[in-house]
Amino acid sequence: MLTLDKIYHASFVLKDVIRHTDLVHSEKLNPEADVWLKPENLQLTGSFKLRGSGYMISQLSDEEKSHGVIACSAGNHAQGVALAATKYGIKSLICLPDGAPISKVEATKNYGAEVCMVPGVYDDAYNKAIELRDKEGYTFVHPFDNIDVIAGQGTIGLEILNEIDDVDAIIVPIGGGGLISGVAFAAKKLKPDIKVYGVQAAGAPSMFNSIKSGKIEKLDKVSTIADGIAVKQPGENTFKLVSEYVDDIVTVTEDEISSAILALIEQHKMVAEGAGAVSVAAVMHNKVPVKGKKVVCVVSGGNIDVTILSRVIKRGLMKSGRLCNLVIELMDKPGQLQNVSRIIAECGGNVTGVHHERASETTDINGCFLRVSLETKNQEHMEQIVKALKDYGFKIVEH
Repeated sequence: MLTLDKIYHASFVLKDVIRHTDLVHSEKLNPEADVWLKPENLQLTGSFKLRGSGYMISQLSDEEKSHGVIACSAGNHAQGVALAATKYGIKSLICLPDGAPISKVEATKNYGAEVCMVPGVYDDAYNKAIELRDKEGYTFVHPFDNIDVIAGQGTIGLEILNEIDDVDAIIVPIGGGGLISGVAFAAKKLKPDIKVYGVQAAGAPSMFNSIKSGKIEKLDKVSTIADGIAVKQPGENTFKLVSEYVDDIVTVTEDEISSAILALIEQHKMVAEGAGAVSVAAVMHNKVPVKGKKVVCVVSGGNIDVTILSRVIKRGLMKSGRLCNLVIELMDKPGQLQNVSRIIAECGGNVTGVHHERASETTDINGCFLRVSLETKNQEHMEQIVKALKDYGFKIVEH
Protein backbone atom coordinates (compact mmCIF):
# COMPACT_ATOMS: atom_id res chain seq x y z
CA MET A 1 0.00 0.00 0.00
CA LEU A 2 1.30 3.46 -0.93
CA THR A 3 1.88 5.79 2.02
CA LEU A 4 3.57 9.15 2.52
CA ASP A 5 6.00 7.44 4.90
CA LYS A 6 7.04 5.08 2.12
CA ILE A 7 7.75 8.01 -0.22
CA TYR A 8 9.79 9.75 2.49
CA HIS A 9 11.67 6.49 3.03
CA ALA A 10 12.32 6.30 -0.71
CA SER A 11 13.70 9.84 -0.62
CA PHE A 12 16.09 8.85 2.18
CA VAL A 13 17.18 5.64 0.45
CA LEU A 14 17.73 7.30 -2.93
CA LYS A 15 19.80 10.25 -1.74
CA ASP A 16 23.05 8.49 -2.69
CA VAL A 17 21.61 6.89 -5.85
CA ILE A 18 20.03 9.80 -7.74
CA ARG A 19 21.03 13.33 -8.66
CA HIS A 20 19.00 16.15 -7.07
CA THR A 21 17.46 18.21 -9.88
CA ASP A 22 16.88 21.82 -8.83
CA LEU A 23 13.88 23.68 -10.25
CA VAL A 24 14.52 26.08 -13.13
CA HIS A 25 12.45 29.24 -13.60
CA SER A 26 11.02 29.97 -17.05
CA GLU A 27 9.82 33.45 -17.97
CA LYS A 28 8.83 32.91 -21.59
CA LEU A 29 7.13 29.50 -21.94
CA ASN A 30 3.84 31.06 -20.90
CA PRO A 31 4.02 34.78 -20.00
CA GLU A 32 0.62 34.59 -18.26
CA ALA A 33 1.87 32.08 -15.67
CA ASP A 34 4.79 31.73 -13.25
CA VAL A 35 6.36 28.61 -14.76
CA TRP A 36 9.05 26.40 -13.22
CA LEU A 37 10.68 23.28 -14.64
CA LYS A 38 11.65 20.11 -12.75
CA PRO A 39 14.48 18.94 -15.07
CA GLU A 40 14.52 15.16 -14.68
CA ASN A 41 16.07 15.09 -18.15
CA LEU A 42 19.26 15.99 -16.25
CA GLN A 43 18.84 13.01 -13.93
CA LEU A 44 21.39 10.19 -14.05
CA THR A 45 20.48 8.00 -17.08
CA GLY A 46 18.62 11.05 -18.48
CA SER A 47 15.24 10.24 -16.92
CA PHE A 48 13.22 9.97 -13.70
CA LYS A 49 13.00 6.17 -14.08
CA LEU A 50 16.07 5.64 -11.90
CA ARG A 51 14.07 6.75 -8.85
CA GLY A 52 11.40 4.06 -9.08
CA SER A 53 13.62 1.19 -10.09
CA GLY A 54 16.25 2.27 -7.58
CA TYR A 55 13.84 2.23 -4.66
CA MET A 56 12.20 -1.05 -5.64
CA ILE A 57 15.54 -2.80 -6.03
CA SER A 58 16.73 -1.43 -2.67
CA GLN A 59 13.76 -3.07 -0.96
CA LEU A 60 14.42 -6.60 -2.22
CA SER A 61 15.36 -9.29 0.27
CA ASP A 62 18.88 -10.74 0.28
CA GLU A 63 17.44 -13.88 -1.28
CA GLU A 64 15.81 -11.91 -4.11
CA LYS A 65 18.97 -9.86 -4.64
CA SER A 66 21.01 -13.03 -5.02
CA HIS A 67 18.89 -14.06 -8.02
CA GLY A 68 19.12 -10.65 -9.72
CA VAL A 69 16.47 -8.57 -11.48
CA ILE A 70 14.96 -8.60 -14.94
CA ALA A 71 13.09 -5.95 -16.92
CA CYS A 72 11.94 -5.26 -20.44
CA SER A 73 12.17 -1.88 -22.08
CA ALA A 74 13.43 -0.14 -25.17
CA GLY A 75 14.48 2.98 -23.36
CA ASN A 76 14.57 4.84 -20.06
CA HIS A 77 13.32 2.06 -17.78
CA ALA A 78 16.04 -0.28 -19.04
CA GLN A 79 18.77 2.21 -18.21
CA GLY A 80 17.26 3.02 -14.82
CA VAL A 81 17.11 -0.64 -13.81
CA ALA A 82 20.62 -1.27 -15.13
CA LEU A 83 22.21 1.59 -13.17
CA ALA A 84 20.22 0.95 -9.99
CA ALA A 85 21.09 -2.76 -9.99
CA THR A 86 24.77 -1.96 -10.58
CA LYS A 87 24.79 0.54 -7.70
CA TYR A 88 23.42 -2.15 -5.38
CA GLY A 89 25.77 -4.80 -6.72
CA ILE A 90 22.96 -6.91 -8.20
CA LYS A 91 22.89 -8.73 -11.53
CA SER A 92 20.42 -7.29 -14.07
CA LEU A 93 19.12 -8.72 -17.32
CA ILE A 94 17.20 -6.45 -19.71
CA CYS A 95 15.08 -7.90 -22.52
CA LEU A 96 15.01 -5.54 -25.49
CA PRO A 97 13.12 -5.84 -28.79
CA ASP A 98 15.64 -6.34 -31.59
CA GLY A 99 14.50 -3.12 -33.26
CA ALA A 100 15.61 -0.96 -30.32
CA PRO A 101 18.00 1.90 -31.25
CA ILE A 102 21.66 0.88 -31.03
CA SER A 103 22.39 3.90 -28.82
CA LYS A 104 19.90 2.69 -26.19
CA VAL A 105 21.16 -0.89 -26.32
CA GLU A 106 24.74 0.29 -25.78
CA ALA A 107 23.71 2.71 -23.00
CA THR A 108 21.95 -0.14 -21.16
CA LYS A 109 25.06 -2.32 -21.42
CA ASN A 110 27.28 0.54 -20.26
CA TYR A 111 25.24 0.89 -17.07
CA GLY A 112 26.17 -2.69 -16.23
CA ALA A 113 23.24 -4.79 -17.45
CA GLU A 114 23.28 -7.97 -19.48
CA VAL A 115 21.11 -7.52 -22.58
CA CYS A 116 18.88 -10.14 -24.19
CA MET A 117 17.77 -9.14 -27.69
CA VAL A 118 14.33 -10.55 -28.51
CA PRO A 119 12.96 -10.79 -32.07
CA GLY A 120 9.78 -8.72 -32.45
CA VAL A 121 8.34 -5.79 -30.52
CA TYR A 122 7.97 -4.71 -26.88
CA ASP A 123 5.29 -7.32 -26.15
CA ASP A 124 7.63 -10.08 -27.29
CA ALA A 125 10.38 -8.72 -25.03
CA TYR A 126 7.92 -8.62 -22.12
CA ASN A 127 6.87 -12.24 -22.68
CA LYS A 128 10.52 -13.32 -22.81
CA ALA A 129 11.26 -11.44 -19.57
CA ILE A 130 8.37 -13.19 -17.79
CA GLU A 131 9.52 -16.54 -19.15
CA LEU A 132 13.07 -15.99 -17.86
CA ARG A 133 11.79 -14.69 -14.53
CA ASP A 134 9.84 -17.91 -13.96
CA LYS A 135 12.69 -20.10 -15.19
CA GLU A 136 15.67 -18.44 -13.46
CA GLY A 137 14.07 -16.85 -10.39
CA TYR A 138 14.74 -13.21 -11.27
CA THR A 139 12.63 -10.44 -9.74
CA PHE A 140 10.70 -8.58 -12.42
CA VAL A 141 10.95 -4.77 -12.15
CA HIS A 142 7.73 -3.36 -13.58
CA PRO A 143 8.12 0.00 -15.36
CA PHE A 144 5.15 1.62 -13.59
CA ASP A 145 2.58 -0.62 -11.88
CA ASN A 146 4.45 -1.45 -8.67
CA ILE A 147 3.96 0.34 -5.35
CA ASP A 148 7.69 0.67 -4.58
CA VAL A 149 8.33 1.99 -8.10
CA ILE A 150 5.50 4.51 -7.66
CA ALA A 151 6.90 5.56 -4.26
CA GLY A 152 10.29 6.18 -5.84
CA GLN A 153 8.73 8.42 -8.49
CA GLY A 154 6.79 10.21 -5.75
CA THR A 155 10.04 11.65 -4.38
CA ILE A 156 9.78 14.21 -7.20
CA GLY A 157 6.62 15.55 -5.54
CA LEU A 158 8.44 15.94 -2.21
CA GLU A 159 11.34 17.77 -3.85
CA ILE A 160 9.05 20.20 -5.68
CA LEU A 161 7.17 21.17 -2.51
CA ASN A 162 10.39 21.40 -0.50
CA GLU A 163 11.67 23.95 -2.99
CA ILE A 164 8.44 25.90 -3.68
CA ASP A 165 5.80 25.37 -1.01
CA ASP A 166 3.29 27.79 -2.56
CA VAL A 167 3.04 26.07 -5.95
CA ASP A 168 -0.51 26.05 -7.36
CA ALA A 169 -0.22 23.19 -9.85
CA ILE A 170 2.09 20.44 -11.05
CA ILE A 171 1.89 19.24 -14.66
CA VAL A 172 3.14 15.70 -15.26
CA PRO A 173 3.57 13.47 -18.34
CA ILE A 174 1.61 10.19 -18.33
CA GLY A 175 2.53 6.91 -20.00
CA GLY A 176 1.64 3.99 -17.77
CA GLY A 177 0.98 6.38 -14.90
CA GLY A 178 3.72 5.53 -12.39
CA LEU A 179 5.23 9.02 -12.32
CA ILE A 180 2.00 10.97 -11.91
CA SER A 181 0.65 8.47 -9.37
CA GLY A 182 3.61 9.04 -7.06
CA VAL A 183 3.84 12.79 -7.61
CA ALA A 184 0.08 13.37 -7.20
CA PHE A 185 -0.14 11.20 -4.07
CA ALA A 186 2.78 12.97 -2.36
CA ALA A 187 1.66 16.46 -3.41
CA LYS A 188 -1.99 16.00 -2.38
CA LYS A 189 -1.09 14.48 0.99
CA LEU A 190 1.18 17.41 1.81
CA LYS A 191 -0.90 20.17 0.16
CA PRO A 192 -4.51 19.05 -0.43
CA ASP A 193 -5.48 22.17 -2.40
CA ILE A 194 -2.73 21.74 -5.02
CA LYS A 195 -3.81 20.85 -8.55
CA VAL A 196 -2.15 17.99 -10.45
CA TYR A 197 -2.69 17.73 -14.20
CA GLY A 198 -1.61 14.85 -16.41
CA VAL A 199 -0.59 15.13 -20.07
CA GLN A 200 -0.60 12.45 -22.75
CA ALA A 201 0.27 12.48 -26.43
CA ALA A 202 -2.83 12.59 -28.62
CA GLY A 203 -1.51 9.51 -30.41
CA ALA A 204 -1.33 7.43 -27.20
CA PRO A 205 -4.21 8.50 -24.89
CA SER A 206 -4.57 5.28 -22.86
CA MET A 207 -4.95 6.84 -19.40
CA PHE A 208 -6.97 9.76 -20.83
CA ASN A 209 -9.48 7.32 -22.36
CA SER A 210 -9.53 5.09 -19.27
CA ILE A 211 -10.30 7.93 -16.86
CA LYS A 212 -13.00 9.33 -19.14
CA SER A 213 -14.71 5.92 -19.44
CA GLY A 214 -14.23 4.99 -15.77
CA LYS A 215 -12.45 1.70 -16.54
CA ILE A 216 -9.07 0.58 -17.86
CA GLU A 217 -8.98 0.81 -21.65
CA LYS A 218 -6.42 -0.76 -23.98
CA LEU A 219 -5.46 0.99 -27.21
CA ASP A 220 -5.14 -1.02 -30.43
CA LYS A 221 -2.10 1.01 -31.45
CA VAL A 222 -0.02 4.03 -30.42
CA SER A 223 1.68 6.54 -32.68
CA THR A 224 3.70 9.46 -31.32
CA ILE A 225 7.19 10.97 -31.23
CA ALA A 226 6.81 10.78 -27.44
CA ASP A 227 7.87 7.12 -27.42
CA GLY A 228 8.57 7.18 -23.68
CA ILE A 229 4.83 7.53 -22.95
CA ALA A 230 3.50 5.42 -25.83
CA VAL A 231 1.77 2.93 -23.53
CA LYS A 232 -1.27 0.99 -24.74
CA GLN A 233 -2.76 0.25 -21.31
CA PRO A 234 -2.36 1.82 -17.85
CA GLY A 235 -1.72 -0.32 -14.78
CA GLU A 236 -4.30 -1.29 -12.17
CA ASN A 237 -2.52 0.51 -9.32
CA THR A 238 -1.82 3.58 -11.41
CA PHE A 239 -5.40 3.77 -12.72
CA LYS A 240 -6.77 3.78 -9.16
CA LEU A 241 -4.29 6.40 -7.94
CA VAL A 242 -4.81 8.68 -10.95
CA SER A 243 -8.60 8.37 -10.55
CA GLU A 244 -8.34 9.52 -6.94
CA TYR A 245 -5.54 12.10 -6.93
CA VAL A 246 -5.26 13.68 -10.41
CA ASP A 247 -7.50 16.65 -11.21
CA ASP A 248 -7.58 16.34 -15.00
CA ILE A 249 -5.80 14.82 -17.99
CA VAL A 250 -5.27 16.57 -21.33
CA THR A 251 -3.63 15.61 -24.63
CA VAL A 252 -1.18 17.44 -26.87
CA THR A 253 -0.49 17.05 -30.59
CA GLU A 254 2.77 16.13 -32.31
CA ASP A 255 3.23 19.73 -33.45
CA GLU A 256 2.70 21.02 -29.92
CA ILE A 257 5.23 18.53 -28.54
CA SER A 258 7.75 19.54 -31.21
CA SER A 259 7.32 23.24 -30.43
CA ALA A 260 7.88 22.51 -26.71
CA ILE A 261 11.11 20.59 -27.45
CA LEU A 262 12.29 23.55 -29.54
CA ALA A 263 11.36 26.09 -26.86
CA LEU A 264 13.29 24.17 -24.19
CA ILE A 265 16.37 24.02 -26.41
CA GLU A 266 16.25 27.70 -27.35
CA GLN A 267 15.17 29.24 -24.06
CA HIS A 268 16.83 26.92 -21.53
CA LYS A 269 19.54 25.05 -23.47
CA MET A 270 17.73 21.95 -22.29
CA VAL A 271 17.25 18.83 -24.41
CA ALA A 272 14.00 16.99 -23.68
CA GLU A 273 12.58 13.91 -25.37
CA GLY A 274 9.01 13.98 -26.61
CA ALA A 275 7.67 12.32 -23.45
CA GLY A 276 9.51 14.85 -21.28
CA ALA A 277 8.22 17.85 -23.21
CA VAL A 278 4.46 17.11 -23.13
CA SER A 279 4.04 18.91 -19.79
CA VAL A 280 5.67 22.01 -21.25
CA ALA A 281 3.53 21.71 -24.40
CA ALA A 282 0.37 21.72 -22.27
CA VAL A 283 1.45 24.93 -20.52
CA MET A 284 2.67 26.67 -23.69
CA HIS A 285 -0.59 26.00 -25.53
CA ASN A 286 -2.90 26.63 -22.55
CA LYS A 287 -4.25 23.08 -22.41
CA VAL A 288 -4.43 23.40 -18.61
CA PRO A 289 -5.68 26.41 -16.57
CA VAL A 290 -2.41 28.10 -15.53
CA LYS A 291 -3.14 31.81 -16.04
CA GLY A 292 -1.92 33.73 -13.00
CA LYS A 293 -0.76 30.52 -11.29
CA LYS A 294 2.60 29.25 -10.08
CA VAL A 295 3.11 25.93 -11.87
CA VAL A 296 5.81 23.29 -12.14
CA CYS A 297 6.26 21.20 -15.31
CA VAL A 298 7.99 17.89 -14.79
CA VAL A 299 10.39 17.43 -17.72
CA SER A 300 10.58 13.69 -17.26
CA GLY A 301 13.40 12.73 -19.63
CA GLY A 302 15.94 13.85 -22.20
CA ASN A 303 16.85 10.69 -24.09
CA ILE A 304 15.74 11.79 -27.52
CA ASP A 305 17.15 9.89 -30.49
CA VAL A 306 19.50 12.40 -32.15
CA THR A 307 18.59 11.01 -35.59
CA ILE A 308 15.08 12.44 -35.27
CA LEU A 309 15.99 15.61 -33.38
CA SER A 310 16.50 17.67 -36.54
CA ARG A 311 13.07 16.62 -37.83
CA VAL A 312 11.47 17.50 -34.52
CA ILE A 313 13.16 20.92 -34.52
CA LYS A 314 11.95 21.60 -38.08
CA ARG A 315 8.41 20.66 -37.08
CA GLY A 316 8.65 22.91 -34.04
CA LEU A 317 9.85 25.80 -36.19
CA MET A 318 6.90 25.36 -38.53
CA LYS A 319 4.41 25.15 -35.65
CA SER A 320 5.72 28.38 -34.14
CA GLY A 321 5.69 30.20 -37.49
CA ARG A 322 9.47 30.34 -37.82
CA LEU A 323 9.55 28.24 -40.97
CA CYS A 324 7.02 28.66 -43.74
CA ASN A 325 6.39 26.96 -47.07
CA LEU A 326 4.34 28.97 -49.57
CA VAL A 327 2.90 27.77 -52.87
CA ILE A 328 2.16 30.72 -55.15
CA GLU A 329 0.32 30.48 -58.46
CA LEU A 330 1.50 33.09 -60.92
CA MET A 331 1.79 33.88 -64.61
CA ASP A 332 4.85 32.41 -66.30
CA LYS A 333 6.47 35.65 -67.51
CA PRO A 334 9.67 37.59 -66.74
CA GLY A 335 9.89 39.50 -63.44
CA GLN A 336 7.47 37.44 -61.40
CA LEU A 337 10.12 35.82 -59.19
CA GLN A 338 11.80 39.20 -58.70
CA ASN A 339 8.54 40.72 -57.43
CA VAL A 340 7.91 37.82 -55.05
CA SER A 341 11.42 38.01 -53.57
CA ARG A 342 11.25 41.82 -53.31
CA ILE A 343 7.99 41.71 -51.33
CA ILE A 344 9.33 39.03 -48.99
CA ALA A 345 12.58 40.98 -48.45
CA GLU A 346 10.71 44.23 -47.73
CA CYS A 347 8.70 42.38 -45.06
CA GLY A 348 11.90 41.06 -43.45
CA GLY A 349 11.52 37.40 -44.45
CA ASN A 350 14.46 35.23 -45.52
CA VAL A 351 14.08 32.92 -48.53
CA THR A 352 15.84 29.58 -47.96
CA GLY A 353 14.58 27.65 -50.97
CA VAL A 354 12.76 28.15 -54.29
CA HIS A 355 11.25 25.58 -56.63
CA HIS A 356 9.61 26.63 -59.90
CA GLU A 357 7.36 24.23 -61.78
CA ARG A 358 5.13 24.51 -64.82
CA ALA A 359 1.48 24.19 -63.90
CA SER A 360 -0.56 21.15 -64.93
CA GLU A 361 -3.18 21.22 -67.68
CA THR A 362 -5.93 21.96 -65.13
CA THR A 363 -4.70 25.53 -64.54
CA ASP A 364 -4.11 28.52 -66.78
CA ILE A 365 -2.07 27.54 -69.84
CA ASN A 366 0.41 30.33 -69.04
CA GLY A 367 0.47 29.62 -65.30
CA CYS A 368 3.12 28.12 -63.05
CA PHE A 369 3.64 27.29 -59.39
CA LEU A 370 6.36 28.80 -57.25
CA ARG A 371 7.21 26.91 -54.04
CA VAL A 372 9.08 29.14 -51.60
CA SER A 373 10.60 28.17 -48.25
CA LEU A 374 11.01 31.03 -45.77
CA GLU A 375 12.44 31.80 -42.36
CA THR A 376 10.10 34.12 -40.45
CA LYS A 377 9.98 35.57 -36.94
CA ASN A 378 6.66 34.13 -35.81
CA GLN A 379 3.11 33.34 -36.95
CA GLU A 380 2.17 37.03 -37.11
CA HIS A 381 5.17 37.83 -39.30
CA MET A 382 4.31 34.96 -41.64
CA GLU A 383 0.74 36.24 -42.02
CA GLN A 384 2.10 39.73 -42.74
CA ILE A 385 4.16 38.36 -45.65
CA VAL A 386 1.22 36.35 -47.00
CA LYS A 387 -0.99 39.45 -46.87
CA ALA A 388 1.61 41.57 -48.68
CA LEU A 389 1.86 38.99 -51.48
CA LYS A 390 -1.94 38.81 -51.80
CA ASP A 391 -2.26 42.60 -51.78
CA TYR A 392 0.16 42.73 -54.71
CA GLY A 393 -2.10 40.35 -56.60
CA PHE A 394 -0.40 37.00 -56.18
CA LYS A 395 -2.58 33.94 -55.55
CA ILE A 396 -1.44 31.93 -52.50
CA VAL A 397 -2.41 28.30 -53.07
CA GLU A 398 -0.96 26.92 -49.84
CA HIS A 399 0.80 28.16 -46.72
